Amino acid sequence: QVRLVESGGGLVQAGDSLRLSCAASGGIFSRYTMGWFRQAPGKEREYVTTINRAGDSSYYADSVKGRFTVSRDNSKNTVYLQMVALRPEDTAIYYCAAALGPYSHYQEPSEYDYWGQGTQVTVSS
Repeated sequence: QVRLVESGGGLVQAGDSLRLSCAASGGIFSRYTMGWFRQAPGKEREYVTTINRAGDSSYYADSVKGRFTVSRDNSKNTVYLQMVALRPEDTAIYYCAAALGPYSHYQEPSEYDYWGQGTQVTVSS
C-alpha cells in the first residue's frame, strides 16, 4: 500500500509562485508514474501533469503548460509541482497520484492506483 502526502499549498496572490510536494511511502517510488490533478469547487477532477518513472519525461495540460513544472527525486520518494504566474483559476485542491501501469503518461483519474489527501491552493486576484 502506497501512502501519498501532499504539502506546500496555501493562499497566494495572482502572479505569485508556489511549490507543492508529494511524499510517498510504503512502496518502491521509482516504479510509479506520478501525476498531479486538481479539483475546484463544483467541478470535476482535472488533469494537470504527469511525470514518468525516471523523471525524464513529462506531460502537461494546456491550461498550465509553460507555468507549471513537474519533477521528482526518486532518492527522496518525492514528486514536486512548481507553479509560477499563478492565476485565480488555478484555485483548487491539488492531488498527487501514483500509477502502477507500464506507460509513462496517464491522463485519466481512473488510471491511477493511489491518491493523496490533497492540498488547497488559493490564488486571489
